[in-house]
Amino acid sequence: MQLLRAVVTSGSVTAAARNLGYTPSAVSQQMATLEKEAGITLLERSGRGVRPTEAGRLLTEYAALIGRQVAEAETALADLRAGRTGRVVVRYFATVGATLLAPALAELRREQPGLQVDLRLTGSDDPLPEVREGRADAALVVRPKEPGEPQDRLSVDGVRFVHLLDDTYRAVLPKGHRLATKRVLELTDLAEEPWVGSEWPGPCLDAILTACGAAGFSPDFVVESEDYATAQGFVAAGLGVSLVPVTGLAGHHPAVVVRKVRNPEPVRAIYAAVRGPGPDPDPLRGLLDALRRAATP
Repeated sequence: MQLLRAVVTSGSVTAAARNLGYTPSAVSQQMATLEKEAGITLLERSGRGVRPTEAGRLLTEYAALIGRQVAEAETALADLRAGRTGRVVVRYFATVGATLLAPALAELRREQPGLQVDLRLTGSDDPLPEVREGRADAALVVRPKEPGEPQDRLSVDGVRFVHLLDDTYRAVLPKGHRLATKRVLELTDLAEEPWVGSEWPGPCLDAILTACGAAGFSPDFVVESEDYATAQGFVAAGLGVSLVPVTGLAGHHPAVVVRKVRNPEPVRAIYAAVRGPGPDPDPLRGLLDALRRAATP
């Protein structure tokens, strides 16, 4: 049909053959085959050239439409291969939404405006089964990091973990607390203090308990909040001290002070969980690159 369009547009078989780099006889044979398949005459002589019959004009219009759609499809495929379009489904938890995911998506939108990102906040459910089953392309998660463990390309049960950030914890104290005058605290400075819990049971709380265990004590939790803003409110009220990760301190309570902690410094490792092994599709690779840059100080 595209050959018919070329003949009709150029006005003769000879001209179409010359434009396309074919022989006139090859073009004539293709036109004869097309007319046989259509079961109707498509071209009629007009002087030294040809002109389309009504059926020929009809097929030529469809040929033009098909040509445009093929070109659009080729462009769409090229954009998809290059990562400029597509869809990525991401699961994330609250504290990385504003501090890590938002700047990464802003950059991604500037570079790949045609890419659609489906964001869904993770609740208490484990997002890894969604990644494993292909219902999500990536999930931002916290997982334990053993000493000496490689930071990237860890794989567990078909899920690969791409390291993004080591999120350190800070001590949160009431203003006027006896330790507030120190710029850096030893973790053991908090051993005898009443504690305000800030984490759900899981890898985040485990990071705190592991650090305290390494310092030789277990924290005495007098109140549980499982929410960073609420934990700071309890601390501000004088109920105890707390540890909150840096990503959870984007806006801290005016009645608390925040101090670094050492020996050891509690830390939680944040990863992007993706289906493994790679290679990653281009849209997902673009997202991971943007997340890495957003996580770099």
